Amino acid sequence: MENKQTCKMRIRSIYRTFSEKEKKLADYITASPEKIIHGTINQIADDTGLADSTVFRFCKRLGYKGFQDMKIALASEQVKELHDIHEHLSSEDNERTVLKKVFQSNIKTLEDTLTVIDEDHFKGAVNAMLKADGIELFGFGGSNVIALDGYHKFIRTGLPVSAQIDAHMQLMSASQMTDSSVAVLISHTGHSKDILGLLDTLKQNNVLTIGITSFTQSPFSQQVDIPLYTLSEETDFRSEALASRIAQLSLLDAIYVNILMRLDEKGKKSITKVRNAIQNRRI
Repeated sequence: MENKQTCKMRIRSIYRTFSEKEKKLADYITASPEKIIHGTINQIADDTGLADSTVFRFCKRLGYKGFQDMKIALASEQVKELHDIHEHLSSEDNERTVLKKVFQSNIKTLEDTLTVIDEDHFKGAVNAMLKADGIELFGFGGSNVIALDGYHKFIRTGLPVSAQIDAHMQLMSASQMTDSSVAVLISHTGHSKDILGLLDTLKQNNVLTIGITSFTQSPFSQQVDIPLYTLSEETDFRSEALASRIAQLSLLDAIYVNILMRLDEKGKKSITKVRNAIQNRRI
C-alpha cells in the first residue's frame, strides 16, 4: 500500500504513532515541502533542531530508501499538485463555489482512497462475507451511521446481516458471534476504547474481522484480520473524520455490488423481494 501513497498520505496515515521529534519533522514536511525538495539533509536537520540520523530514519519509516528518495517523491508530487490543488473555502465564496469545493474535496477523498486499497484484502473481504453464516456491522458515534448504511445495503442481498445502534447492544451481539461469522467494524482513527473493546470480544470468539479505518498503524488496524484503508484531508469546515465518511460509504458500496454480482440470480431474486415489499407501502 505504501508504494501507492504520496508522502503526505503516508504521514497522515501513521501520524498518531509518531514520537514528538517525528511529529515535528512531519509537520515541517507537510508545511514546507519545497524546503525538502531544495534542501539537504543537513539543512533540514538544522531547521528542525534534529540530528541527521533522525531525519534519515524518518524517511525510512515512511517507506523510502533515504532522504534523496523522499526528495524525488515530493518533487513529483508537487508538480501534480499544481494541476490538482486542494482549494480551501473563503469567506468570499458564494453558494455555488462552496458547493463546487465540497464536491471536489469528496472526489479527492475517493481518488486518494482508491490508490491505497489493497486488492487482495478487498477480495478477501468479499469472499469472507459470501461464506459467512452471519454478518454484523459495528461502529460507534459517527461510524455507527456508516454501519447502519451498510446494513441498509447488505440486507438487500439476502445474506444474514444485522447492525445495532446502542453501544451495549453491539457488545452483546458481538459476544454471541462465532467462528463462522464475519464482523465489519468501522473506526476512522482506530484508537477508540469502544471499538477496541468490541474487537477484543470478537477475537475471543474467533470471529473473522474486517476493519475500515484511516490509520495504518493504529491498534485497530493491527488487530483486525482484513484491514481496508480510506484517506481524506481535513478542510476548513470539516474534520478529517467527517470527510472520510464518503470513502467509507463508497467502500461498502463496492463490496455490496461485488457480492450481488457473485450471487447472480440469487441476488437478483433477493433485490426483487425487497423492491416488492417496499412498493406495497407506496401510495
